Amino acid sequence: QVQLVESGGGLVQAGGSLRLSCAASGRTFSNYGMGWFRQAPGKEREFVAAIDWTGGSTFHVDSVKGRFTISRDNDKNTVYLQMNSLKPEDTAVYYCAANSNRIATPRAAYYDYWGQGTQVTVSS
Repeated sequence: QVQLVESGGGLVQAGGSLRLSCAASGRTFSNYGMGWFRQAPGKEREFVAAIDWTGGSTFHVDSVKGRFTISRDNDKNTVYLQMNSLKPEDTAVYYCAANSNRIATPRAAYYDYWGQGTQVTVSS
């Protein structure tokens, strides 16, 4: 059982940067693999990045490779998504999620817990 709260979203111009945070509470944070997903209006939920329970393995969707980086700090019970070189097509609600299998996976069905989401808007 874990509760997740995202923060750090907002408005930014194309080419700018944002850093999203997901603070976890409840059971031991290090027992979970973590992921970031996003959903734009009229589109289905899309995988963005994932990290395993130790932070030793990460996986990013092709569209954000070289621009976004997922990381975690288990001492602070927090996972991050550093977003650089933002594009208008990155505009979406971003959600963090936790899976009790402890793996870095793009499959939404593996995730047991979800945050409420934070809005990211990138202007042209």
